[in-house]
Amino acid sequence: MLTIGDAFPSFNLKAVVSTDIKNAFTDISNATDKGKWKVVFFWPKDFTFVCPTEIAAFGKLNGDFNDRDTVVYGVSTDSEFVHLAWRQNHADLKALPFPMLADIKRELSQALGILDKNEGVALRATFIVDPEGVIRFVSVNDLSVGRNPAEVLRVLDALQTDELCPCNWQKGEDVLKPAA
Repeated sequence: MLTIGDAFPSFNLKAVVSTDIKNAFTDISNATDKGKWKVVFFWPKDFTFVCPTEIAAFGKLNGDFNDRDTVVYGVSTDSEFVHLAWRQNHADLKALPFPMLADIKRELSQALGILDKNEGVALRATFIVDPEGVIRFVSVNDLSVGRNPAEVLRVLDALQTDELCPCNWQKGEDVLKPAA
């Protein structure tokens, strides 16, 4: 699995950005939103139980991520058509403010090393990628356990200070200063 300090792999994937079939699809690559921080999070399967709770929670914090010059990309190994159908049929996903990327060939998931060995789907992995394309944070949960998007936002805030941040540090609090 790729980790802190590794370059986030190149990718070019179909994505769903709305529920209207006329303008639902776009292509998103590692060059899209170049120069911005990125939060890229993966879920195992569409039309499941835990996944929409996480996706909706990231959606609720999307404005906070945007305020930090950060884009959010959600990804699974389902196709763009499955993503569209899920968005059209799940109340919590209809107005989702970020793209759902389709890693149907599993190329990005495999390059990152996050495919579940038994199920062949992406693990619940989250990556924070800096503007230079370097992975600065990785978290991976078991397939059955949802993650905490507020913690991802907290870690992003800490990374963007470029300072030493203690345990449970929150944006606006003092950072640690080594003795001179």
